[in-house]
Amino acid sequence: MNTPRRTFLKLSGGAGALAVAAAAGLLKTAAVAAAEWNQDAFSAKAVNDALKSLGATNLIESRDIVITAPEIAENGAVVPVAVTSKIPNTQTIAIIAEKNPFPLAASFNIAGGGEGYVSTRLKMGETSNVRAVVKADGKFYTTVKEVKVTIGGCG
Repeated sequence: MNTPRRTFLKLSGGAGALAVAAAAGLLKTAAVAAAEWNQDAFSAKAVNDALKSLGATNLIESRDIVITAPEIAENGAVVPVAVTSKIPNTQTIAIIAEKNPFPLAASFNIAGGGEGYVSTRLKMGETSNVRAVVKADGKFYTTVKEVKVTIGGCG
């Protein structure tokens, strides 16, 4: 049995895989990962500013987008929201809580051919419309659902 060879392979196996992943471009530096974040949209304090930063200037109302959220959220600190897009070629799904201090709550990129479904939990300070904005084939679609909050979570 070749013990030194086995020891070397055990020690370099993780580092070797890491080196291969880095060389293949599978690992991103913090600067590259941060560049993908739309800071202007997430720091916007008005819904229109957030939509503008997303590039969603001409929204089309669509029944092919379904927002699943409670009618009444007993605790605004944890409001479960899911969005399903039946629009072909869905590229992004953004969720906006219109009366939050920073309305854009979440934005998801959907990989080519991926199912247009996302689920998250929002923090909402008061009763508000929750708007889903879907980008598909370069066009922006939207739908709205009101969520009543009994105990605030943003204040």
